[in-house]
Amino acid sequence: MIASALLRETSSLPAEPFDPREAVPEDLGPRPGVPPLRYVPSRGAERPDDRTVSGSAVLAAERTSTRAPVFASLTGSNTLTRFDARVGPPRTSAVGGTPIPTADTAHSTAATGIVLTPTVAIEHPRFTGSPQLADVAAGVAVLGPGSRGDGLRAVQGALMDMGFALYGGADGRYGPDTARALRNFQVHAVGAAFPGVRASGVLDAVTLRALEALAPAQGSRGQARALPSPFYAGQPVRVVIALREHRTFLFDPEGRLLDIFPNAVGTAATPTHPGLKVVRAKLDQVATENAGARLWNDRHVFGARLLDLSWVDGHRSGEELHGTSAPALLGGDVSHGCIRHANEDILVLHDALAVGDRIAVVETLQDPHLGVPVTVG
Repeated sequence: MIASALLRETSSLPAEPFDPREAVPEDLGPRPGVPPLRYVPSRGAERPDDRTVSGSAVLAAERTSTRAPVFASLTGSNTLTRFDARVGPPRTSAVGGTPIPTADTAHSTAATGIVLTPTVAIEHPRFTGSPQLADVAAGVAVLGPGSRGDGLRAVQGALMDMGFALYGGADGRYGPDTARALRNFQVHAVGAAFPGVRASGVLDAVTLRALEALAPAQGSRGQARALPSPFYAGQPVRVVIALREHRTFLFDPEGRLLDIFPNAVGTAATPTHPGLKVVRAKLDQVATENAGARLWNDRHVFGARLLDLSWVDGHRSGEELHGTSAPALLGGDVSHGCIRHANEDILVLHDALAVGDRIAVVETLQDPHLGVPVTVG
C-alpha cells in the first residue's frame, strides 16, 4: 500500500539541522537602556524523554479532546490584506520619564541632544495593562533571553491561539520554544506586509504592533486577518500548509477557516515539496501504529493518525500528514518530508478530511497560486 511513501519517515529523532529557508537572526543592536541581544537558535529536542504516551492514552485523548468552537472573525474573502499602522497618542517612556511623541511630532531636540521616537498605543485587550509590553511598544525594551513576566505570557497565549507551536505553553518565560514561535510569527508578518519586522525571535515594538493587528480576541482561536485564500490554482482546497511559518490552515467545504495548527516539515536535505496534493488514503489509529511497528519498530512514530498524500495528477508524493511522537519539535524543519502535527490536531484533520480532498502546500502565503477561484473544466 503506502510502504514506499512511509519509508521517507524514520522513528529516530535527529537534531534539527539548520534550514537556510529560515531568516538568519540579526543583531538587534543597542537600544536605550537595554543591552544588545542576539538570538542564537537552538536545535534538536527541546526537552529530554520527549515521547508520546502509550496507545491507550492516545485513545483516551481522542475521546476527550475537544476544541472550543470559538474562532476569530474572518474577512469574507480570506485574502491577505496589507497593514496600515495607526499611531497613538504620546506617552511617557519608562526610562527617565522622557515623553514619546507620535510619528507626526517625532524630532531631535538640539538643546538636550535627546532623540525622540514615535510610539504606538497598545489597543488590543490581550496586551493592555501590561507595563512590560508598554515598554516594548515605546521602543525602550525588547523581550528576549532572560525575559519573563505577565506581558510575555499574554504574547505566548496569543501565539498559541494563532496556531504557532509553543511546546512549553504560556508560562511567562522566554526560552527556545518562545524564540521559535516568535520567529515563525515574524516570518508570517513580513509576508503580510508589516514594515520593519525581522525574523529575529525576540519581541520588539514592530513585532508587537503586528501581533496586535493579527491576534484574535481574548478567548478565541484563529487570526483577525491576513489569511490565505482557500483556492490554489483556481481549485478549492481544504487545507493550506505554510512551510516557512510552520502552520496548517483547515477550511470547511465552503472555504471558511475552521482552525490553525502548528506543524513540523522537512529538513533542507529532505524537504516537503510545495504544490497541490490530494488525500489518497486515511489510516486509523490501529493501522497507523501497525505501519510504525512494521517500518520502524516503533508503534508511536506516526502518532495517532496518518493521511497519505498524492499529487493532484495521481502520482505518489511520498509525503503524509500524521501525528508525532516528538511534540517538542513542532514548529521546525525536522522531518523526512512529511508534515507532522500534534496528535490532538491530527485527530481533527483526520475526521475533517475525506479521500480526494485537496491540500495546498506552499512556502509562504504569498504563493501566486493562492488566490480567487477561476473556472475549471
